[in-house]
Amino acid sequence: MSVSEAILEVDALRVHFHVPRGVVRAVDGVSLALRKGETLGLVGESGCGKSTVARAIVALVPTTSGDIRFRGESLIGLSRGRMRPLRRHLQMVFQDPYASLNPRMTIASTIAEPMRIHATVAPGDLDERVCEIMELVGLDPSMRRRYPHEFSGGQRQRIGLARALALEPDVILLDEPVSALDVSVQAQVLNLLEDLKARLGLTYLLIAHHLAVVRHMSERVAVMYLGRIVELADREPLYTEPIHPYTEALMSAIPVPDPVVEAERKRIPIEGEVPSPTATITGCPFRSRCPQAFERCEVEAPELEEHRPGHLAACHLPDAD
Repeated sequence: MSVSEAILEVDALRVHFHVPRGVVRAVDGVSLALRKGETLGLVGESGCGKSTVARAIVALVPTTSGDIRFRGESLIGLSRGRMRPLRRHLQMVFQDPYASLNPRMTIASTIAEPMRIHATVAPGDLDERVCEIMELVGLDPSMRRRYPHEFSGGQRQRIGLARALALEPDVILLDEPVSALDVSVQAQVLNLLEDLKARLGLTYLLIAHHLAVVRHMSERVAVMYLGRIVELADREPLYTEPIHPYTEALMSAIPVPDPVVEAERKRIPIEGEVPSPTATITGCPFRSRCPQAFERCEVEAPELEEHRPGHLAACHLPDAD
């Protein structure tokens, strides 16, 4: 991908937290880029650093090192005044629709707040704009004077999406947008996200652990393990021909609706425990749980390299073939 194609670039990003027992390397050298108009899925086990990547992009957590560029401009070290006009183009929808809304604010106030802060809409036009945005996400504008507790989980997630859309962003970071919702509601929200992307020309970074959701929504997928990207490729090659043993194990766990095929499929269990987040790791971070690890994995950390056209993996196995 050329630099000109990327609207958002993350380069060698590290986010480390100091704790009494040492340093937690939540994000440890992540590089990825979003093309304008695409959905890039970011998957991995809980605690692998997916959400921290998104929070670092929108400056909710400080970065330790690396760079984040939006339309070629670095966001690292910007003053609050310089960051403000850029922030409106990068919005985030959080995982928990119950915790991400202020219970003391009406829905109208919640959606209007970012427009007031950024002065994108005249005060006299705010109410009309709030109604337009509520209709856009499938909410009845007559409910705008109500409070969050009066809405269902799916409706609250739509409110969170409406708040993100209020500033007409270019990129929306979706942090587990349906994981807290009932299965019956998940499909409605996912369909809404796809419709909005097509209508508004949005770019999504979709963070999720539900692999079927990511496959349905994403053009490309990045797999994270222990703070690092271990594989990145277009959706179908990654799901059908994964290179990294960790990705292969994840894909083997996706259920198939055909009971005959499902009964014959081979599951690849991931044995062992994830290393302590404060542990100093030499070699490949996955080696202690990898059934195919060999001597080189013990001493040398693999780089994320292209092993097939457009298909990157951080693994020594392809070199050993």
